[in-house]
Order: sequence, then C-alpha cells, then structure tokens
Amino acid sequence: MRYILIALGLLAADQFSKWFVMNRLTQSESIPVIEPVFYITFVMNPGAAFGMLPYKTVFFVTVTVIVLLGIILFAWRIPGRKVLLKTGLAVQVGGAVGNLIDRLRFGQVVDFFDFRVWPVFNIADIGIVIGVGILFIELMRNDMGKQKQEPI
Repeated sequence: MRYILIALGLLAADQFSKWFVMNRLTQSESIPVIEPVFYITFVMNPGAAFGMLPYKTVFFVTVTVIVLLGIILFAWRIPGRKVLLKTGLAVQVGGAVGNLIDRLRFGQVVDFFDFRVWPVFNIADIGIVIGVGILFIELMRNDMGKQKQEPI
C-alpha cells in the first residue's frame, strides 16, 4: 500500500503543478524565478526526452502502457525487504502515469521547469529519473554483494 501511495503522491503533485502552470501562463510564457538561472516556462513537448521523436504519441502511449504493465507484474514478485527497489518502481510509475495522462489528454506533455541549460521538464520527468537512479543504485548494490560472495 505504501508504494501505491508513493506513486499516487507523485502523480498528484505532477498533475496539480501542470494544471497550475496551464491556468496561470500562456504557452511559451516564461517567469523568472532566479534570474538568469531558473524560470517557469510553459511549453508543450510533443516528443520524449529532449523533444526526441516528436508527435509519435501512439508509440509513446503504447510503450508506456507496456512498461507500466511490466512493472506492475514484476513488482508483485519483489520480496518485501527490497524497499529501495519497490520505491524506485513506485516513483517511476507515478511519473510515467503523469506523462501518459498528458499524452492521452493533449497528445503532448506539459513541461515548465526551465534551467536554460537543459530542456524544459516537469515533476513526472523528475520522478522517472529518480526512479531510474534508485533502480541503478539497487542493482549496483546487489551486483557488488554478489561479487563479494564469489571466490576469486
């Protein structure tokens, strides 16, 4: 239940922030938060990360649904002691569903965090990246633990 709440919490934060930006800014409008470093800029991203593969909405929806189903099926098999692994997957699910909702509603993803040296992104993207980072750390820990057990 805790992992469902993590995913739902991230999803709620993502959807609320996008709703707020869409109701306060016009598309391409930018508000400085910390000049000249950080702005809130409302953009609609028709592609994936960095705008790759623009307007391939059906592809992204299909891949997202397949990945989500895979995570859900896989998550039930993870032992309860693997808290970090389950947390990483929950954060990824929350982020993936947040961007999936945008693609289904608008055919694009709402982005707004703008650091001017990086493509504009959103809370769902942060969740996906953090989730992948957590999974990477967990996999490295498991791999290093196995190496310590194996004789040389």
